Amino acid sequence: MPLSKSQTPTALDIPQDVDGLLRLAAQSMFDVLARSTEGMMVIDRNHRVVWISEGYKRFLPALGFADEREFVGKRVEDVVPNTQMLQVLENGKPVLVDLLTNKAGTFLVSRLPLRNDAGEVIGALGLVLLDHPETTMQPLIQKFARLQQELEDTRRQLAAQRRPKYTIASFIGTSPAALEVKRQARRVAQTDSTVLLLGETGTGKELMAHAIHSASRRAHRPLVSVNIAAVPETLLEAEFFGVAPGAYTGADRKGRDGKFKLADGGTLFLDEIGDMPLALQSKLLRVLQEQEVEPLGSNTVMRVDVRVIAATSRDLAAMVAAGQFRADLYYRLNVLPIRVPALRERLEDIEALAEALGEDIARRSGMPQKLLSPDAIEWLMQQSWPGNIRELRNTLEQVSLMSDDMQLTAAHFQGGVALPVKVDTPVPLPQPAAAPTLTTAQAVAPLPELIEALERDAIARALHATSGNRMAAARLLQISRASLYERLARWPDLEQARDIQ
Repeated sequence: MPLSKSQTPTALDIPQDVDGLLRLAAQSMFDVLARSTEGMMVIDRNHRVVWISEGYKRFLPALGFADEREFVGKRVEDVVPNTQMLQVLENGKPVLVDLLTNKAGTFLVSRLPLRNDAGEVIGALGLVLLDHPETTMQPLIQKFARLQQELEDTRRQLAAQRRPKYTIASFIGTSPAALEVKRQARRVAQTDSTVLLLGETGTGKELMAHAIHSASRRAHRPLVSVNIAAVPETLLEAEFFGVAPGAYTGADRKGRDGKFKLADGGTLFLDEIGDMPLALQSKLLRVLQEQEVEPLGSNTVMRVDVRVIAATSRDLAAMVAAGQFRADLYYRLNVLPIRVPALRERLEDIEALAEALGEDIARRSGMPQKLLSPDAIEWLMQQSWPGNIRELRNTLEQVSLMSDDMQLTAAHFQGGVALPVKVDTPVPLPQPAAAPTLTTAQAVAPLPELIEALERDAIARALHATSGNRMAAARLLQISRASLYERLARWPDLEQARDIQ
């Protein structure tokens, strides 16, 4: 209805001072919102509802209240399920558009902080913009639901990837050596101190790290693993501590969390710790001591709560004496040392191990499980197993897949393609072929070419002598596993000379 001439506002009706104008504008806006929105609510700094609009009263029965007197004066979190009004009180930031779902329905809402003249937050205003927006905003609601579902699926997948795969019971064996290492694992699992797992390659150090985490109070938190030997030295710092947004050319604009951040609240497993470069050891020591990380390219220090389990097949004490490993880091890691026994130290566990490994081989290959005869078990127990359980599995898998017989005897293993080394039998290195007579022009070559040819020949011999076991080959050559991997990548033709394990 149009205003009459007598009702038309004049300049005299509008306040001439700024404060008066602001009060008039605020009052007018409040009246408009109260009439045009589905409902309004005001709470004070103590979380109590102090006023609701007429429109809001129609939601009271669905919320379980007969009238306004039962609702006003109560704490908002007690009367409105899933409310986010408290966040506005705490941070003073408005939430202009949000979806709220409770037993009264689904609503499109806004939340605004209320401030006094000093700028302090003294309350909050909640507005119900739309009632049942699923009917009027169907495309937006569907997109929101789909994104929410995708987020939950991603979170579940990440949680599953970082869940421990093994428990202490997964360490198979009842020999005194096996029982002792399991006893130690249960004991250290009750603490948050750093654990150092020592032992030869293939003994089950990674399994033991998973087992300790699953038995600890951090079992519901992430277990993040890093194989230091498999990460290029130039990327290790970023891998551990993360990268700030735009730290260097090509860096992710959003930045990247490091392994310490991903493992926050849980456990970080550092495999092959003996291969860590000296330059990075001091930074790792600081994180272990202070529980603080500083991402690459950032000036911000972040607190983390991480339990570290480290593992190595190298002699760290000898490396410290040779100046190849920091003594202070060694002492910081060697708080709770556990030596995982070699397979030759618990040969009585071979029958149980062979049975469990046979079940896993059958499951993965889709073939029936092969049984082992008593003489096959006896033959297996007579071997030295320098590759430990990894070598035992490799031998069982090769013989099982190469034989059609349902029962494997000692003869199957003795004629197998990859025989373990007999006890007290030295590893024979292949004899070099007689060098052909070379002319002076053929014998003289650039030194880099001669060195490269020598390296290739030495690696081929080592791989042949160890039946393709790269860890054993690296020990024979007295180089790190990372160095061996680098050379194998440089000379792909050597792939045919090794058996990947």
